[in-house]
Amino acid sequence: MTSRHLIDRLGGLAFGGDYNPEQWDEPVWKEDDTLMRRARVNLATVGVFSWALLEPEEGRYDFAWLDAHLDRLHANGVAVDLATPTASPPPWFTLAHPDALPVAPDGTRLTHGSRDTYCLAAPAYRNAAARIATALAERYGDHPAVAMWHVHNEYTTLCWCDHTAVAFRDWLRARHGSLEALNEAWGTAFWSQHYSAWEQVLPPRATQWHRNPGHTLDFRRFWSDTVLAAYREQRDAIRARSDRPVTTNMMLPGYQNLDLWALGREVDLVTIDHYPSAPGLDAAADTAFGADRARSFAGGRPWLLMEQGTNTVYDGDRTLGKEPGEILRHTLGHIARGSEGALFFQWRQSRAGAEQWHSAMLPHAGADSRIFHEVQAAGAAVARLGELAGSTVTAQVAVLHDSDAWWALESDGLPSADLDYHATLRRAHRALWDAGVTVDFAHPEHDLSRYRLVVAPALFLLSDAGAANLRRYVADGGTLLVQYFSGFVDDRLHARLGGYPAMPLREALGVRVEEHRSLRRDEGIVLSDGTHGTIWSESLRTEGAEALVTYTHGMLAAKPALTRHHFGAGLGWYLSTRLDDTGYAALIGRLLDETGVNPELPGLESVTRHAPDGTRWQFVLNHGAYAVSLPEPAHDLLTGAPVDELPPGGCAVLKHGKTQ
Repeated sequence: MTSRHLIDRLGGLAFGGDYNPEQWDEPVWKEDDTLMRRARVNLATVGVFSWALLEPEEGRYDFAWLDAHLDRLHANGVAVDLATPTASPPPWFTLAHPDALPVAPDGTRLTHGSRDTYCLAAPAYRNAAARIATALAERYGDHPAVAMWHVHNEYTTLCWCDHTAVAFRDWLRARHGSLEALNEAWGTAFWSQHYSAWEQVLPPRATQWHRNPGHTLDFRRFWSDTVLAAYREQRDAIRARSDRPVTTNMMLPGYQNLDLWALGREVDLVTIDHYPSAPGLDAAADTAFGADRARSFAGGRPWLLMEQGTNTVYDGDRTLGKEPGEILRHTLGHIARGSEGALFFQWRQSRAGAEQWHSAMLPHAGADSRIFHEVQAAGAAVARLGELAGSTVTAQVAVLHDSDAWWALESDGLPSADLDYHATLRRAHRALWDAGVTVDFAHPEHDLSRYRLVVAPALFLLSDAGAANLRRYVADGGTLLVQYFSGFVDDRLHARLGGYPAMPLREALGVRVEEHRSLRRDEGIVLSDGTHGTIWSESLRTEGAEALVTYTHGMLAAKPALTRHHFGAGLGWYLSTRLDDTGYAALIGRLLDETGVNPELPGLESVTRHAPDGTRWQFVLNHGAYAVSLPEPAHDLLTGAPVDELPPGGCAVLKHGKTQ
């Protein structure tokens, strides 16, 4: 049950996407067979939203139509990623089990009519999901078309119903052991919230004003564990009947209430769905952000881009198209950073339904279109890269990511509404990407010894173990940058007393934060080096650290804004405000220089994959408007010829090493 099965089965990298043949008829299926061959499709995800057809009434299954499509795909040389359809229960289920529909925080029960209309804590839903997964695995566990299993789709729905309340209380009993421990953890002495019986504890539903922070944090943790339990039930039912790898797809950073480190340990192959949130260069940077996160959650194992929008870039309330060449560049951007291929949503653009305007590999315009021609080019490029399947990517810099810190930073009653966790994470990654550096994400409690530089942009919540680990990292020779409002609370959301951040980390940083001062929405502060701070500032005193930059006015005049502390064999840096983009880029550049981390090819996005025998494949992407010369000619796998310059928008995969 390893990802090696998929790599061996495909004989190279995966290329394809979601396929929904049930939306079409036989003439279209025949055309699909022809066009899939032209596009070099070798993997199709089937059955994601097919529950109503697979089980037209409770307990009665109709597999004949799916049999025919799996056989047809197999005969056409296309392997199948077979999904369990549990992200979209059929109408008969919600009519029979209305208590399994999700309930919003304000008590509104949602109705059938979209996808994700279920409560993961409802026994009827969990039983039905396990039954359909079992039935599919019994029928197709050894089917020659099936190369892997795809449980559910983008686990996301939260619920605040009575089923959830019962499950939440069970989870709390297991976590805290007693009501006394729960009351202490949540600080219920405040606002007369003391619980004297378990039945009094409810999910954090809509209430008068601020909700209890410890209560809401534990609910987010509980729901993540509920998702993992639901996934494991289906996964284990499949594993008992099939030896193919099993996965479920991760989604955009804030879309899923999930501890993605924990999910990464449960799947046989980490898979992600990625849709850029801004056009142009921002989309390229966002591609790198998503890919670096996926590789990190995989923990060094292979991972796969399960979905990308063929011609889709989200931009606020608009859906934009991609510019010519971006389908290939985004595809290669993911593969460069470790993906074992590139899949899309979806193969053929739907002519009806809620996502009829979602782009696809084969658009409404058909095969004679720019989109399909670019898909063909991308498929041909991916086919040429099969030899690098299973190779790895290494990084010298890590950005710290912790779901607890994310959930904590979404608590009610924080001093500023501008403390956006994922925006802060993206900003740190973007500064490193702009500098040409490949980045891992890591948890504060992970072994960080292999990194020359670690950036902690948003660790409002930091456990004692995490603080001790960061102290050890610096003492052992690492360079650590900790940014404002970090380590202010422990893992129960209790404020750190005696000054911030957590004591073991304070020793490594050589500072003690006494007071935080939010800035007005339009307020900026000038620092002694001419840079500017926004959003946030802090009053801190040095306890061994050197003040490199200071504030210049107000009550913080002459007080440290940026500090550096020699501790053990390493350096601990602390930044107490949000620097403007220029100042932040300069700080990141300085840290990279001092730690000896250099970009592979300045002016280009460059990432290298490594094989155990020493072979290297260097992906180079030119996102700029001008041609960029390479240091020396190299063999390009995409063209099969030497290349010495990349034109604007150009891509190359340069092969180096033993088998050159």
